[in-house]
This record gives sequence, structure tokens and C-alpha cells, in this order.
Amino acid sequence: MDRTDSPTTAPSVEDLASVFQVYQVRRDGDRLLYVGRPRVQPDAVERRLWDRFRESGYEISLEREYDTDADTPMPTHGWVLVARPHSVGIDGIPWTNILLALLTTASTLLVGAVQWYHVDLGANPLGVFRAWPFVAAVLGVLAVHELGHYVASRYHGVDASLPYFIPFPTLIGTMGAVIRMKGRIPDRKALFDIGASGPLAGLVATVIVSAIGLQLDPVVTQEAIATGSDAPVVRFHNPLLLELIAAATGTLETLRSGTIHPVVFGGWVGMFITFLNLLPVGQLDGGHIVRALYGERQETIAAAVPAALFGLAGYLYFLQDVTNAVGIWVMWGLLATGLAYAGPATPIRDSPLDSKRTLLGVFTFVLGILCFTPVPFELVT
Repeated sequence: MDRTDSPTTAPSVEDLASVFQVYQVRRDGDRLLYVGRPRVQPDAVERRLWDRFRESGYEISLEREYDTDADTPMPTHGWVLVARPHSVGIDGIPWTNILLALLTTASTLLVGAVQWYHVDLGANPLGVFRAWPFVAAVLGVLAVHELGHYVASRYHGVDASLPYFIPFPTLIGTMGAVIRMKGRIPDRKALFDIGASGPLAGLVATVIVSAIGLQLDPVVTQEAIATGSDAPVVRFHNPLLLELIAAATGTLETLRSGTIHPVVFGGWVGMFITFLNLLPVGQLDGGHIVRALYGERQETIAAAVPAALFGLAGYLYFLQDVTNAVGIWVMWGLLATGLAYAGPATPIRDSPLDSKRTLLGVFTFVLGILCFTPVPFELVT
């Protein structure tokens, strides 16, 4: 159920006195600005005042500089404790989310009909709807992943948006989905739960989608259609988790034959996205989990990720003579470099996790490894 915390009486200057010496209090729209100087280490101010402000319906941040677009002059130097009304409710109808979801559904239908069901849309435009199982599989896995993050965020009182789907006419019709974290993360427990909930929820959906798809009658693949022609085709390689699901459902031979139902590819997408999101760098899901597990040591771990990805690209190119997958890992090596430089999310309170979450974190990364394949896909002529 949506909940919005309405600010009550804001903490007084006297309430802050032992932690933050206030020179003056100003207002910038719905924000309160306490101008002054810390009486403790700056990184301890938010931690010690967090609960007091949250009880009053505010979220705080200590800023060294504060600028505003308002006409009223505001502090531009010194320390400012900024108190923003805390809200985790949905403000009105999320039209942007709805529009992007509809556009992504359309792009995924189009790609699915042409790429996977081989519908001649010129002769049969309504044949695009034949691809609805493919759309349900791909977008279902993505939606469950992001909703896992959303539910965990709401549980811990962290403001987050509904999922934003990204339409794009690629091999799957989308570039995925994201949620936007708008609130501060109170502690490592919340950071871990938010980071791990997406991959774990998404993998549950992935296993279900894969198992169902493997029971459906195979559809002739692009590779089979292109046999005997010079047209290049895309060959997808199966991660170990998909092979384990196929073995458990008695469909391993079907999976390896290359003639599968497009719904199976929805499971493949879920596994590929899970592995990428579990890279322990920056504010990816893996970065959240490792930051929650190991604290500030996460930055040391994150610094090794780009090197590992570039090393994988070099190994495939120079030692395995594989060129098709090299670009994927070089691109992600560059992205990981930027994410590592930007840094991880920092919780307000930095106390260690309990042993149950630590074990769950290790288990989550084991599942991520099962989703890995060094050559996800390649062009075959």
C-alpha cells in the first residue's frame, strides 16, 4: 500500500545543538535549510540526526555548498543541513512509466514477430500479435527483477520510482528496465535487501519462464532458416543455469538442438541481465551487495572488475580466436570503469550485516556465476 510521510514539526535548533551549530534557518520551497557548522565529524552528522528527522517526516543531507534556482538568495558557501520532506508514495498517475511500457511492448512485439516468429508483416500486419508469448517472457522477467527492487525499497522506506522500460529495436526489442532511487539508504541491511531482491526475484521468474518454454513446441530458429544462404545469423550460447533447468525438465537435447520456443529466450535474457547486474561495481546490484557485505572495501573489489572484463576480452581474442564476443566485454569494461569511478551507494549507518544476509549474498553471486557464459552470442555465416 502506498504511503506518504507528511512532515510534522521539524526538529528545532536546540534539537541539533549537540551535533550541528545552527546560525540560521531558511526555507527553499518545501525544504528546510539549517545553515551552520558541524560540531562532530561531518560524516557523523547525518548518522546521528537521521532518526530524529525521519520521525518528523524529513530526509536529510549535509552539503558543503548549496545552490538553488529560486529567486530568494540562498547559502552558496559553508555547511548546510538540507531537510527534504520524506515521501515513498506514488504522486499521481505515472504516465511516463506507462508510456514507456507501452512503447517497449510494441517494440518487443515487432522484434519478436520478425526475428523469432518470422512473420511477414507486409502481408499480415496483425501477425505481430503471434509474438505475445515472447513479449510476456522477456518483459515479465525484466518487470519481476525491477519490482523486486521496488518492493524492497518500499519495505525499507526508501523512495523509488516504478520501473522505467526502455524501448529499443534490438534482438529483444528493449534495452531493459530500471528504477530510479530517489531516497537515501538508511543502513547496510536496506542496501543489501534492495540490491539482492532484484536478481533473486528475477531469477525465480527466469527459472519458471525457462522451464515453461522448454515444454513448448520448438519454433524453427533463425539459424535453421538461414541454412544454405550467405546471410549471417546470431547463435546464442547457453549458460550453465539454463542447461541445468533443461536437464531437470528432461529437455536438454531440445535445448542443444537449436530449435526452441522463443519463450526460452526470455529465460536466457533474464540470466544474461542477472549476470551483468551482479558485477560488483558502482551502483549495479552486485555493487550494492558487496558494499553491504564488505563496507568501504567494495571500492577495492570494484577496481578489479574492469581489469577482469578487459582480460576476458583479451583471452577470447588472442588465445581462443573468438572475435564476436570481444566487443561485449570491452564495452562492459569501459562501463565498469565509469561505474567504479562514480562509486557505490553509501548508507547512512554503516554497521555490518548479519550472518544470514552474508550467506544469502554469497548464494546470490553463485547464481550469478551460473548465468555466465564467456561468449553469450556470436554471428555465424
